[in-house]
Amino acid sequence: MSGILILIGLIVVLAVFIIGIYNRIVALSQRTEQAFADVDVQLRQRHDLIPNLVETVKGYATHEKDTLDAVIQARNAAQAAHGPAAQGAAEGVLGAALGKLFALAEAYPDLKANTNFMELQRELSDVENKIAAARRFFNNAVQEYNTAIQQIPGNLVAPMGGFGSKEYFEIPEGSRGQIEAAPEVKF
Repeated sequence: MSGILILIGLIVVLAVFIIGIYNRIVALSQRTEQAFADVDVQLRQRHDLIPNLVETVKGYATHEKDTLDAVIQARNAAQAAHGPAAQGAAEGVLGAALGKLFALAEAYPDLKANTNFMELQRELSDVENKIAAARRFFNNAVQEYNTAIQQIPGNLVAPMGGFGSKEYFEIPEGSRGQIEAAPEVKF
């Protein structure tokens, strides 16, 4: 009789242990989802600023249509991207296009002196900083989640719950500086 009670006790302890591990993995998964939603909010703010910036530049640099079109196309592609990897690549292209737009502004002193343009640059710089912070938080959450499902005993419980690795939000090497560093503003 005592053997059966010990066996039942071990089964209960094991079940509680597995439930605890499962719940921790669920919590970490939810944290990554929430962190990615924060990144998405910042990216949407960035995308919302770009048309105003392009319209302001258009008034001063009408013959620079190719650069302006490239920024709008990159913005549209970034809005259409889904998932951390695709969004990271699209945001890298958008960052490079914005870099060209700001370089273009250097050739137009009247544009650089425009208060609307200066305010948009300041807002975009602020959003870029928020994107970098949200991205770091998201990548940290993904790292904690991926570690939890790869370590013992999480790697035994994760497959039972259908948990798999999550992607980091990475910026392609060629455009990494455009996102992590705020746009340079010179007057």
